[in-house]
Order: sequence, then C-alpha cells, then structure tokens
Amino acid sequence: MEKYVIWVVILQAILIGYAIKNGYFGKEKNIIEENKQTYRTGFHFQPPKNWMNGPMYYNGVYHFFYQYNPYGATWGNISWAHSVSYNLIDWIHVDPALTPTELYDVGGCWSGSVTILPGDNVPVILYTGISAGNEEVQNLAMPRDTSDPFLREWVKSRHNPLLTPGTDIHPRSFRDPTTAWQKKPDNTWAILIGTQIDGYGAAILYKSRDFISWSRGDKPLHKSNGTGMWECPDFYPVSSVGGGDGLDTSANGADVRHVLKASFNACDYYIFGTYDSTTNEFSVVGVDFMDDRVQLRYDYGIFYGSKTFYDEAKKRRVLWAWVLEGDGEAEAGAVERGWYGLQALPRSVLLDEDKKQLIQWPIEEVERLRDRKVTLENKEIESGGLLEIAGITASQADVEVSFRVPNLDGVELMDERWLDPRLLCSQNNASVKGVFGPFGLLVLASEDLTEQTAIFFRIFKGREEHVVLMCSDQSRSSLKTHVKEEIFGSFLRVDPNEEISLRTLIDHSIVESFGGKGKSCITARVYPALAISEKSHLYVFNNGAKSVRVSSLSAWSMKNARFSQLLDL
Repeated sequence: MEKYVIWVVILQAILIGYAIKNGYFGKEKNIIEENKQTYRTGFHFQPPKNWMNGPMYYNGVYHFFYQYNPYGATWGNISWAHSVSYNLIDWIHVDPALTPTELYDVGGCWSGSVTILPGDNVPVILYTGISAGNEEVQNLAMPRDTSDPFLREWVKSRHNPLLTPGTDIHPRSFRDPTTAWQKKPDNTWAILIGTQIDGYGAAILYKSRDFISWSRGDKPLHKSNGTGMWECPDFYPVSSVGGGDGLDTSANGADVRHVLKASFNACDYYIFGTYDSTTNEFSVVGVDFMDDRVQLRYDYGIFYGSKTFYDEAKKRRVLWAWVLEGDGEAEAGAVERGWYGLQALPRSVLLDEDKKQLIQWPIEEVERLRDRKVTLENKEIESGGLLEIAGITASQADVEVSFRVPNLDGVELMDERWLDPRLLCSQNNASVKGVFGPFGLLVLASEDLTEQTAIFFRIFKGREEHVVLMCSDQSRSSLKTHVKEEIFGSFLRVDPNEEISLRTLIDHSIVESFGGKGKSCITARVYPALAISEKSHLYVFNNGAKSVRVSSLSAWSMKNARFSQLLDL
C-alpha cells in the first residue's frame, strides 16, 4: 500500500508537469469560453459536446471515464470517454478509452469500473459490452503504455468476453461490474454484477485469482423483491468508529461496515451491512432496500448511476453521479444545445456518527473556486420576510447558511401516515404557510419572483421527537413550457433546537443542496427564462408564521472550472 501512495503522488506530479510542459492548459481550446450557453454550467463536469451517462472511475490519480456518444447529443454509439485532472475540478479531455470495435462490444461499451492491481499497480477496466448476439457480456481492457501519465491508449483483452449471462439470467440483464476487492484469507478477487433473477433485483458475486477466469458464487451477495433490475451496483467499506478517513475497497474488520448501493427506479439506494469475505455473507444492518420504513438514498433529487472510488492520495472515498436533464424535451433539447447531462460535484462520503446514514459533502477542492464573498450574521427573518443577498453572482454561487428557531412552541403536529417526504413537500410547498417554515433560500430567482427555486425547511412535532423536512421546490422555477416542475423532499435527521444548516451550490441549471452538514442531499435541474446570468437573484425567505434567525450566512461567487481538450471530441 505504501508503494501505491508513492505512485499516486509521483503520477500526480507527472500529470501536472506533463500538462504544463506541453501547454495543455492555455494552449488548447477552453471549453467554457466556447460554450457560453444559458444552461451550461461553469464548475460542474460536462463533456464538451454530445451525450454522456454515469461516471466510470479513476485509474490511479484522477482519470475519469464516462459513457459518451461521440456522434451526437442523444442516446447511442456508447463509448468510454476519458478525461484527466490533478484536482478533480479542472479537466483535460483526451481520446476515448474504449469504442465499440469488436463482436463482443459492437452494441456499445457500457458501464464498468477500474481496479488497480497491486504489485505493478496496473489499472484494469472491467466493462459491459453488448455483443453481436445481443447479450450483455463482461470484458477487460488494460493501458497500452503505463508510462503515459494520461493513459490515452487502452487494449482489449484477447480473452474477452470474460463473463456471459448464466441460463437463469436474461441476456440483457447482466451488467455494470464493480471495482474488485481482495477477499481474505486467500486474496482472491471479487466483483459484483447487477442483474434481475426471477423478479428479484440482485448483485451476483464472482471470484477470480488472475482477473481472467471468474467463477460465480453459490448465491447473490444480496437480492431484493420489488426493485426491478439493479444497475451500477457499488460495494465498499466505511469506518464505523468515526474519523475523517475513507477506506480502501478491500478493507474489512470489526470496525468496518459495508455499503451496498444499487440504482433502480431512477434513484440510487443504499443499505448497510457486515461482510464476511470467507463465506461471502452480507448481513443487512438496519433498513433494507424495500423496507416500509424510509429508505436510504444518496440524493433525493436527480442523481443516478453513481460510483465511488477510494482516493489513496487524500485517504477519502469520493462519490460521483450522473445528473440528467430535466427540461421535459430531453432529446430535442439535447440536439439544440449540443450536449446532454453532467456530473454532480464529487462528494466525500463518511458514515454518520449515529451509524444510521452516510454523510456527503462536496470535496474540499470545490472551495478553491470561491471568489467574491458576502456575509450576514444574527439576522432575524420575520414571518413573510424576504432578504436579498446581493454582491455576488447569484447564477454561479456557493451559499452556506445556518438557521436558529428561538423556541418551538406551537409547532405543527406530524401525522404518522406522512411517510413520503416528497409528497409532503408537494402538499406543503414554499407558498404554503406553516408555523415553523417554510424558511430557507430562493435561488435562480427573477427580480419580481415570478421565477424562483426554493430550498427550504419545515418543522413538525412527531410522537417522540421533532421532525425536520427538507424540500427543493421547482414548481415555480421557470416560465418556459415543457420544463419538469418537480418537488423533491427528504426528512433531515437533525435537532431543530440546535442550528439547522444548509449549503447550496448554484451553477446556472443545476442546484445541489446539502442539509444538516450533508445528512440529506437534493440535486435539481432548473431552466429559468428570466433569472439567468446577471438577472438571477438570491434571497433568504421565511413564509412561516413564526420568525427564524439567520445565525450566519456566507455566500461566494464561483469561478469557472477549467476544461481543455487534446482533441476535438
């Protein structure tokens, strides 16, 4: 592991030096300058043009592979595009790593993962291809030249396809291999593949000693009825004893809890469990996928096909996810814009102190883009109050605010039947007056407020404790037609007698919000007709009957991330 740390640092240094030496920053086209389009983002990862899907992984430092259509901004011709970075914020787009050239992937090079093999620290890609026989099969690729810091050429294995669907699996329900981990005590490799068997969504486990020959486990690692097909499964350890460090994918032990994530029903769900690598037994701890209780999700908005990786350089686990468009005319709008979809900001992932959920927070590198700053402290917002936060670029901003409620006398009672936070947010949107709430932020708002996106809280009294509801309300986000005016919601596990915090990152057409220091996350796509660029406004509001206090607020204009390219993609 120590050798790997050195390799990461050296490769990171090489990557920076190589880019500067060859003039890749500054000399090449700046993608942002060429794409000054209304809804194109300034600091989120987007391909320079055309259609993209979920994140793939990194190969040692910060290599990012993602599904991409090189021929158009609509679905099809799926290849693995490839971009490189030394800070996870600024990116250089290089040649696609994989394109559909063989009989086993002629239907596209679909989702997969990268694993760093120990010893020589060689990165290998496992990916799903659709074969000429219309089957989903698993294939292997390796870099042609590991001395190239950009790893621009990848070679497909002569052994492909390595894995084909079993007779009990539909040929088009066998995809998305995970990053591999080493099982103790024999150090064999293991991966999961998403599938559906007899109506159950499942993650099938495969084992290998050489990464070429794989054998299927006796039973799925886990399965669940009522979910449908599991896509993009992910399986990784988190420390159960607290602390700020992530864990290597192969870590295990008494102080480790494992996260199993599956993408289905247009959402990314996760559960916790303990994993015995000797018997391959995964035992659920707490909520399972289809429990009647509130299910665990990474994000309660638009967020899908996520993938984590362990960043050895900074001892953290980082989460990526695809954020699709939400303008209601996906294909037509994509053709007009020339691009479709983007990545959410990379997030660090840790287990919460209560061990009942994950904590997510934008990686620290995002803060390097902060520019002009305004602050506010100890400001009371009375019932019906509206306070503009001026002095920053409201269409491209990072806002952190903490609220305090003086007392909770007269708080609304929580009906025990209110189990769906999204429905509750829809019935109690930003315009519906409560006792404590709605209060929060209005972002991407027009001056006359005919357009606004509200991120807010409401407080209720449950049978045993107070309940905080967090909502992202796009019902009045745009005067345009065919825009999805959705409302998302989550219950936030915080004590409203203490501060209720909110961080919202605004980037033209995407709004990412983190409640309770990352306990609940909601991502939304917004397409205003009026509140664009310098015509966008930011407000603190309170539409509850009782006043609330802004104990602190900091807001920054955000600079553009830098995107360059070596080739015209």
